Amino acid sequence: MDVEEYLSNFAKYTDKPTLDAMIWLMEKYNNPHNNMKFIHVAGTNGKGSVCEMLSNVLVKQGYKVGKFISPHLISFNDGIIVNNKEITDDEVNEILIPLSQKIEEYNKTHENNVTWFEVITSIALIYFSKQNCDIVVLETGMGGMYDCTNIILPIISVITSVGLDHTEILGKTIEDIAYKKAGIIKQNSDTVVYKQKDTIDIFKNVCLQRNNTLHIVDEKDIIDVSYNSKIQTFSYKQYKNIDINLKGKKQLNNASICLECIDILNKKGFNIKQQSIREGLKTVVHRARFEILQENPKIIFDGAHNESAIEHLKQSINQYESKSKRVYIISILNTKDEKTILKKMLEDRDAIFYLTDGNDTSRYTAKETLLKEAKEYANKNTIIKTKSLKEAINEAKREFSDYTIFIIGSFYVYKTVIDILKK
Repeated sequence: MDVEEYLSNFAKYTDKPTLDAMIWLMEKYNNPHNNMKFIHVAGTNGKGSVCEMLSNVLVKQGYKVGKFISPHLISFNDGIIVNNKEITDDEVNEILIPLSQKIEEYNKTHENNVTWFEVITSIALIYFSKQNCDIVVLETGMGGMYDCTNIILPIISVITSVGLDHTEILGKTIEDIAYKKAGIIKQNSDTVVYKQKDTIDIFKNVCLQRNNTLHIVDEKDIIDVSYNSKIQTFSYKQYKNIDINLKGKKQLNNASICLECIDILNKKGFNIKQQSIREGLKTVVHRARFEILQENPKIIFDGAHNESAIEHLKQSINQYESKSKRVYIISILNTKDEKTILKKMLEDRDAIFYLTDGNDTSRYTAKETLLKEAKEYANKNTIIKTKSLKEAINEAKREFSDYTIFIIGSFYVYKTVIDILKK
């Protein structure tokens, strides 16, 4: 079976999500998720980083760890991983061929069809069960309450920072979105959240209602911070001088969430030692998040695509690249708030901007539309160009070889960018 072709027939998401399809499909497999231990991770930004950190620490300790993250970057397989090894095409087909028959049955007998994300979540849960994972780190797709991953009963729920994204489905305010994400908080369990003034009371109330123990990561507990071009070092509570291999101030918050989870796991019968914690955080890799794709010229990819992620990106640029001359190559999905993204980025008055329509003109805001918006926020001396993604990359490399080139705005162009650079 051609997996990519098969998946292309499904809608990515629905604007009226329910858990009905997942419950029906998993019942056909005797509910494999009920026999596994999960850490369930939601949030607007940072959830992917937390998943990478947690899974790497647990693998270093010797556990068999399933990891489910989205979106995939190069191929479908890189979102479903056991002990840092992607699911193979043969393993996908072994699951998907019989699963596709059940999906067809569901679609014939129900009003709403199974979505793309429900298909890949089903594959992941079945695979992790077949692999007999000791624990699974599972990232939500969107929101929490009606996200199809929310059929699980986690031993720890995690909610990272919350911002405005997917507002057409999750709600128009931070509070609305936080309440939807709080849907992953389950009865008689533990939850780790990052403290934000707009959301913390919501999480406290939900935890209280569900007899769930709340663990709050407060930025004031992150101390002794230092960094160089490769490593950040910090201390958090009893953990002193911890090195992490991810860049940016916000990664300190994410690493602290990871440390809180480790404390809870150790109280629940796991045995995660200091050496594994240190090695796991020091060697963690998270592609497409302030990732240096090449040097000379330096090209950095960051999938920042909403207001809070853009703010995090700008903090990292100020931290690591403030002395460099900068070029930005920007692609923005037509479901995103391009005005806010452009306004924030054009505050970098000395930079050069390439506006593109990504790798799919049907999914990305047209570069001409971006240009019209950008002119409202640019000063008269700002250099703004419209090019195809390939033209922008090649011209920037050729004309601005002494600049740092940032490719930003969407994770979905990552594979295309890698292919362009290879050629």
